[in-house]
Amino acid sequence: MDLKQIKQVIDLMKRSDLTAFELEEEGFKIKIKRGSDAIPLLHASRISGVSYTDAPSADQAIPPRIATSAVPSINPASPAVDEVGIAYIKSPMVGTFYRASSPESKSFADIGIKVNEMSLVCIIEAMKIMNEIQAETEGTILEVLVENGQPVEYGQRLFKVKQD
Repeated sequence: MDLKQIKQVIDLMKRSDLTAFELEEEGFKIKIKRGSDAIPLLHASRISGVSYTDAPSADQAIPPRIATSAVPSINPASPAVDEVGIAYIKSPMVGTFYRASSPESKSFADIGIKVNEMSLVCIIEAMKIMNEIQAETEGTILEVLVENGQPVEYGQRLFKVKQD
């Protein structure tokens, strides 16, 4: 994708309700986002590390090979009120949550199981590396908040624990 095509995408965004655009090709990735009253924000880079940024000025049609899609706005949920005597084991990274070391193995932590700071409660796979996650709190597992094999975010609650 060249600078002329990028300008065309930005111009399309200005003329429509499109607020986000993302495209990834061999060795090239571009993300463009804008707010309702803001100038479009452009971030594009080649794998080699070269960045391209520019303001929109082209008034031409977009080539048919460029696909666009609106990305819905995500509003962060208001933080839940913490319950007395309740702690949460949270994900220390982005990755895929696994309750056991293999599909045939028993879960590391299940409802009703007592854990301490060093107890292994799950594995999070990130970048093909299996990371063992410890409870870092003492108590009894009340609830497993994530399904096995599901993606998790940094800081996401994985387990609800009643502290001893």
